[in-house]
Amino acid sequence: MKGTSVAQNGETFVESQVVGQELLSGAQIFVRCLEEEGVHTIFGYPGGAVIDIYHQLARSKIRHILVRHEQGGVHAADGFARASGDVGVCLVTSGPGATNTVTGIACAYMDSIPVVVFTGQVPTALIGNDAFQEVDIVGITRPCTKHNYLVTRIEDLPRVIKEAFYLARSGRPGPVLVDLPKDLMKKTMPYCASEFVKLRSYQPTYRPNMKQLRKVVDLIKKAKRPMILAGGGVVLSRASRELTELATRISAPVTTTLMGLGVFSASHERLWLGMIGMHGTYRANMCTGACDLIIAIGVRFDDRVTGKTDAFAKQAKIVHIDIDPTSIRKNVPVTIPVVGDCKATLQLLNRLLKEENLSWDESSREEWLCQIEEWKATRPLAYKQGERIKPQYVIEKLYELTEGKAIITTEVGQNQMWAAQYYHFDEPNSFVTSGGLGCMGFGLPAAIGAQLARPDRTVVDVAGDGSIQMNIQELATAVQYNLPVKVLILNNGYLGMVRQWQELFYDKCYSSTCMEHAPDFVKLADAYGAVGLRATRPDEVVSVLDKGLSLPRPVVMDFWVEPEENVYPMVPAGAPITEMLLV
Repeated sequence: MKGTSVAQNGETFVESQVVGQELLSGAQIFVRCLEEEGVHTIFGYPGGAVIDIYHQLARSKIRHILVRHEQGGVHAADGFARASGDVGVCLVTSGPGATNTVTGIACAYMDSIPVVVFTGQVPTALIGNDAFQEVDIVGITRPCTKHNYLVTRIEDLPRVIKEAFYLARSGRPGPVLVDLPKDLMKKTMPYCASEFVKLRSYQPTYRPNMKQLRKVVDLIKKAKRPMILAGGGVVLSRASRELTELATRISAPVTTTLMGLGVFSASHERLWLGMIGMHGTYRANMCTGACDLIIAIGVRFDDRVTGKTDAFAKQAKIVHIDIDPTSIRKNVPVTIPVVGDCKATLQLLNRLLKEENLSWDESSREEWLCQIEEWKATRPLAYKQGERIKPQYVIEKLYELTEGKAIITTEVGQNQMWAAQYYHFDEPNSFVTSGGLGCMGFGLPAAIGAQLARPDRTVVDVAGDGSIQMNIQELATAVQYNLPVKVLILNNGYLGMVRQWQELFYDKCYSSTCMEHAPDFVKLADAYGAVGLRATRPDEVVSVLDKGLSLPRPVVMDFWVEPEENVYPMVPAGAPITEMLLV
């Protein structure tokens, strides 16, 4: 049997093909398409609109991880994607199931993380009728997805799923949402896999313009005080090796954004500057005011990086390399824009430098590197450990005991900044954090995703006592699947970062930032079936960490730290990045 029908756009599609094609339901097609995309793990929460899909998932080889909240499901898929470099997948039901994903989707969108979120929808005949558990999730998420779809014909399902994964992982990555009406999951059609994707209006530029790259080489030749600023785009394009080659070839010191930590080894004594930005190192921030060339790769020039925008590196030439042309010149003016994939661009730039036999050893940059060493020596990251546990001390000991080889996820706030400052990353995909959105509740579900992506690695969520309670229910997920994630709570009894701002800029008026009541996290861990440990004195820190890290189970470690400890350096809002509060 063979017949044709005409789609709304006038194109013809084949309803059924040659004899021998499988007749599959929409739910079966969904599972088959995921298998063909290489998906082996999916995070989700069932409901009536997706019950047919769950019926088929139970018969597939795909491992489904039942989270306890849909936001946690998207964060877990996000953490899986960041730790593995693959696309993370989440499946939820319609209505509140769909709306609960929005925060996680926005988080992935801000940080350009490849995630595909599938939402159930009411039957097509009921769409627009305010049916039970109906929301316009496509409309709701349009501003915070790279693209989204409402599938209205079963014939479009294989193509849409193929396109969703292609869009999520290609170009500048990002989340894609696919809305699936319930009736389409029951309908059947002869299945034919989509072989390729071709979208006329979407053609990312991977290979840069060589004329622009030659201009970059000319700037490098003239530079006396160059620096490299790397961001999350370098991580996403897997360009750490190429970045390191460029830095060592031209002996340029390297700083990264929060999202870029790990792309350049923190063990490099002379060229590593530490993180840049509002809570960046003194030497990294001071470099922006003294360098004559910034090579910015895979960054957005976010306000937390630049400080006062019109005062940022005014004396320097700026090269901006990014695959997204809309990010270039969006926040700061640049001398040479280069549109292209970070990895491909750095490979070509290194090749041009090599062809011209151009390289600079550290001795040729001695004056510049000595100035940086002076900044480092006079204003290092520092704290004084007293009678109360200092949070920085906990992170330092975590780094020592894990030998810097753990995957660190974080919540958001002071805990996030201390982790970024005092845990020294030598590899990409080792620091998993919510950068652009700054989403509390991210760390624990992201740790679950990262642990599933990298079962060979120790995964630690660095949390605060406020943020951990946003998605603490995901401890049940970790216990159910025997995932040995470690939760390290820096418990100061405050919403610490907001309290810090209130102390410094609002006359110590601690309005609604004191967590006057908190659960006993040790008992709570036990209630979930995890292990709970606590340290209240500095001499207990190492033993608690050592025991917690050694157990092959989910562990919550509660550290009672100095309540009013602040994160320094700190650039006040609206100030130039070189004007930092240091004590």
